[in-house]
Amino acid sequence: MTGRRRVAITGIGAITPIGLTGEGLWCGLRRERSAVDTVTRFDASPFRSRTAAEVREFVPTDHLEAKRAKRLDRFGHFSVVAARMAVADAALDLAQEDRDRIGAMMGSALGGCAYGEDQYARFLTHGASAVDATLALTVFAGAASCNIAIELGVTGPNSTNAMSCASGTIAIGDGFRQVRAGYADVMVCGGAEAPLAPLCFGAFSIIRAMSTRNEDPAHASRPFDKDRDGFVMGEGAAVLVLEEYERARSRGARIYAEVLGYGLTNDAHHMTAPRPDGSQAARAMRDALRDAHVGPHEIGYVNAHGSSTPLNDPTETIAIKQVLGERAYTVPVSGTKGYYGHALGASGAIEAAICAMSVERDWLPPTINLAAPDAACDLDYIPGTGRHQHVDVVLSNSFGFGGINASLLMKRPD
Repeated sequence: MTGRRRVAITGIGAITPIGLTGEGLWCGLRRERSAVDTVTRFDASPFRSRTAAEVREFVPTDHLEAKRAKRLDRFGHFSVVAARMAVADAALDLAQEDRDRIGAMMGSALGGCAYGEDQYARFLTHGASAVDATLALTVFAGAASCNIAIELGVTGPNSTNAMSCASGTIAIGDGFRQVRAGYADVMVCGGAEAPLAPLCFGAFSIIRAMSTRNEDPAHASRPFDKDRDGFVMGEGAAVLVLEEYERARSRGARIYAEVLGYGLTNDAHHMTAPRPDGSQAARAMRDALRDAHVGPHEIGYVNAHGSSTPLNDPTETIAIKQVLGERAYTVPVSGTKGYYGHALGASGAIEAAICAMSVERDWLPPTINLAAPDAACDLDYIPGTGRHQHVDVVLSNSFGFGGINASLLMKRPD
């Protein structure tokens, strides 16, 4: 262990409804169109909510050998393929690396739950002999980081957390700390989620957490808008390669951004509703700033959790104001889930990838579908179209069921 080291983002892999690979994700953002549509994966007619953001262009055997693909469920496909994309993007030659010094950390709210649901239906219809023999190896959330480690042959720190919609952000934050503290030189970190199955989807519809704008799916996810009525479920994955900064520079790696700080708190208030005063969400942001030795006056952009739910959006607005003070009204903020829905545990990782590329490319994505802001949501949410703007320091927020609050701070590389 060598003390506090700098940490660079050198690779991005993504599987999202708006594009595959990091570059595909970026191109999808620049198109400024929503991928939300009517559910096609299953019959959603019994539910109040019938829209979702599906990944429709992903074919596992385009990326994996057929035998390997057969042994993984969709959650596993997303995890492994996004990790491979990230490592390729980072130009890491694993054959030349000390694999004891490379680890994997992932986040997922539901893991392989949707696949378990499918197999349970088989069990009820055809008996135990019809159940896929890989079920026990695919259904648990830890299959994400374990399968990545097996795929890459890396033996460093490994874990998958299941902290609801903050999972991906927590995985990146924990991986960041592993590299900064010297326990690893490289961490492959992110989130994956494949929840689009009747029971998983229906559970959120039953508690009235999701939008019922079924006749206009492309405008169903509308963060900070006065007519928002719930989140839209999505699926996908994003994985980042985090690398010790000087090591990355010495090998000539492309550095998207530097990870500076990480904050994690808990509301201890309610399983589904955020703490009304936003105090613990604000503390997560402040802790990330304190961890980074950065002042609130240095933040140039906030990628909000912006779930498009009646409670979250104004509460997050309150929390941002607590952290930024009067500057909150001049710092651009956007909620990007209008593009790709809410992929639960993968969302924070997707949004961390967006932040890293936004810093590198001087373009801030808009909050699409924001037609009439809620009176309680009165910040600069970049409505309508993206903004060409140079920023040095960005903050990414993720909040989840159970009152989990996680924030990451990133900056433009030297």
